[in-house]
Amino acid sequence: MKISSGTTLISNGQLIDGTGAPAVPDGALLIQDGRIVYVGPASGTPVLPPDAQRIDARGGTIMPGLVEAHFHATYFNIAALEDLDIKYPVEYVSLLSSVNCRLALECGYTAARSGGCLFNIDVWLKTAIENDFIPGPRLAASGREICSAGGLMDWNPEFRKIGMEGLVFIINGQDDARKAVRALVKDGVEWVKTYPTGDAASPDVNDHHTLCMTFEEMHAVVATAHNHKMKVTGHCRATQGIKNALRAGYDTIEHGTFMDDEAMDLLLARNTPVIPALQFEKASVERGPEFGLPQAVIDGHQETLDGGCESARRILKAGGRLGMGGDYGFGWNPHGDYAKELVFFVKDVGLTPLEVIKCGTKTGAEIMGRGDEFGTLEKGKLADVLVVDGDVLKDIGLLTQRSRFLAVLQGGVIKAGTLAKPFPMVVTREK
Repeated sequence: MKISSGTTLISNGQLIDGTGAPAVPDGALLIQDGRIVYVGPASGTPVLPPDAQRIDARGGTIMPGLVEAHFHATYFNIAALEDLDIKYPVEYVSLLSSVNCRLALECGYTAARSGGCLFNIDVWLKTAIENDFIPGPRLAASGREICSAGGLMDWNPEFRKIGMEGLVFIINGQDDARKAVRALVKDGVEWVKTYPTGDAASPDVNDHHTLCMTFEEMHAVVATAHNHKMKVTGHCRATQGIKNALRAGYDTIEHGTFMDDEAMDLLLARNTPVIPALQFEKASVERGPEFGLPQAVIDGHQETLDGGCESARRILKAGGRLGMGGDYGFGWNPHGDYAKELVFFVKDVGLTPLEVIKCGTKTGAEIMGRGDEFGTLEKGKLADVLVVDGDVLKDIGLLTQRSRFLAVLQGGVIKAGTLAKPFPMVVTREK
C-alpha cells in the first residue's frame, strides 16, 4: 500500500489521539512521508516547507482511522445464515466483497480484522488492497471458519451428503481440527475463527447456552495454529465455552456474552480482548420481524443483548479490553452501518465517547497485532487518520455519517471523504 511523500498538516480541529487521553482543543497533526512526525497543540507545530499540503478540519475532529475488529467481507446483507451456503459462485462473492471493502474505507475504517470469509477470499482481498488494486481497510485475513459437526454453522442434514466447503470446515475430533488449521496455513490465513458455542440464531439446533466444540478440539486448534504463528478466535456465548476458549489459549473472544466471575477472572488474567458485537443483537430485535425472524429467535437475541451489555460493562470497568465491530452483512444489520456499534456503546451500554473511540482504534489495532504501527495518533506511526466535520465527543453519531467525513487517510494518502480524488484504475501488464 502506497504511503504519501512530502509533508501534510492537518489542523483547525480538536485532536483525539485514540489513547483515551483528553482531546487537544486546537490540535495539529503533521505527516512526513506517510508517518506522523508531530501531534499536539497547533501552537507547537514545526515550521512547514513551502510545498506542504494543508487539510483544514474546519473546527471539527482529527482522530485515528477506525478499526473494524470483526469484519465479514463476504457477507452480502443476507436474510439468513443459510443464504451463505453455496448460493452464489466464488466469482460473484469476490466482486461483492471488494465492494464491501471499499465501503468500509469510505466509512472511516482504515483497518479491519476478518471474522471469517467464504472461500478464503479475504487473503486475496488483502493482497489486492496492499497492492492498491482496490481501496479498502488494512486487512488481517481469517478465511474459512471451523465448526464442530452439528454446531451453529453445520445446518445441512446428513441425507443431503454435502458439506460447507466454501464457508466452514466441519470437524469431528482433534485430528479433524488439526487438519482444518493446516489447510488454512497453506492459504496464508492469519486468524483461525472457530465456533465453540451455539447462538440465538439457531435455537432449534443449539441455542446460545450450548457448548458445541470440545475442549480437546479447541486445544488442538490453538496448538496447531500457534505452532504456525497464527492466532485463534471463537464465537463464544455460553459461559463454559468462554472458559474453555481462555484455558485453551484463544487470542481473542468474539461476543463473550454470558460471563460469570470465574470467566471474568480468566479473561483479565490473560488480558484477552473481547469483541462483543452488540449492535447486531439490537438490530436483530428491532428489525427481525420485518425479515421474518421467529419470535423465539428474537427473544434469544434480546437475552443475548442484555447479557452482552452486562459483560461488556464489567470487562471495561475491571480493566479488560474491548474491540468494536461485528457481524455486519445481514439484511437488518447491513454493511456501511459499522459505526452504529460505537453509538450503541455510548448510548446503550454507557461508555464515554473517548472510551469507545479507544476501543475502536487502539484496541482494534492491538487485536490485529499492529498496535505499534497504527490505531493511535502518535509520533512514528502510520498516518491512518479520520477527519470529521463536527465534534464527535458531543455527538458520536457523526461517525455514522459519511457525508461529514472530510478525509480518510491511509499512510498519509487521502483515500476517501469529501476531499478525496477518484480512486485510480490500476492496470498491470506481464513483462
